[in-house]
Amino acid sequence: MKIVREIMHNVFLAKKDGKELLVTKSKYPPHYGEKKYGDYREWIAVRSKLAAMILKGYTIEIKPDWKILYLGAASGTTVSHLADILDRGIIYAVEYSAKPFAKFLTLAEERRNIIPILEDASKPWMYSGIVEKVDLIYQDIAQKEQIKIFSKNADVFLKKGGNGLIMVKARSIDSTAEPRDVFRRVIDELSSKFEVVAHGPLEPFHKDHIYVHVVKE
Repeated sequence: MKIVREIMHNVFLAKKDGKELLVTKSKYPPHYGEKKYGDYREWIAVRSKLAAMILKGYTIEIKPDWKILYLGAASGTTVSHLADILDRGIIYAVEYSAKPFAKFLTLAEERRNIIPILEDASKPWMYSGIVEKVDLIYQDIAQKEQIKIFSKNADVFLKKGGNGLIMVKARSIDSTAEPRDVFRRVIDELSSKFEVVAHGPLEPFHKDHIYVHVVKE
């Protein structure tokens, strides 16, 4: 494997046998079946919407000492790579489903910069005694009310000038509407409260998904 360039702290574009790869520099073993090349773990875009966003050409500078609130951690695929980036920071990771959370706990036990929280992200007051003010809220929750959930958490935890990355699945919000109409409504709703910096599709990695980057004013 050959490193082509550094995208952000501990995140690199690489090539292996003519194929383009996204990798994070990591001292830890594979977590979800990804390949390890020496000190680098492959970051698989079809398994991680954040990796898809980066490979689609959009990035934000995630600093290594940031504090992140992650809503919808599941079993920790994307969290594991964010933990590689935040080698001096911390991730508060919220997941509601017990089954993926059990696997996620093994990751959290391995890494000191992950704090696992088994709670409903629609009730941020349930973990307000644990989570501090954060630099970034990352949300990947396939729910109808996901924008309201993000907004509630931003009210409590996001610093002024802090960033939000929301991964939006159209079919989870409204399975009967055209995805482009759902995305338009989502962006309008977010624009009423946040500065919408950028948004874009995640295809071909994730069908009927977009990312939205916002900043709390």
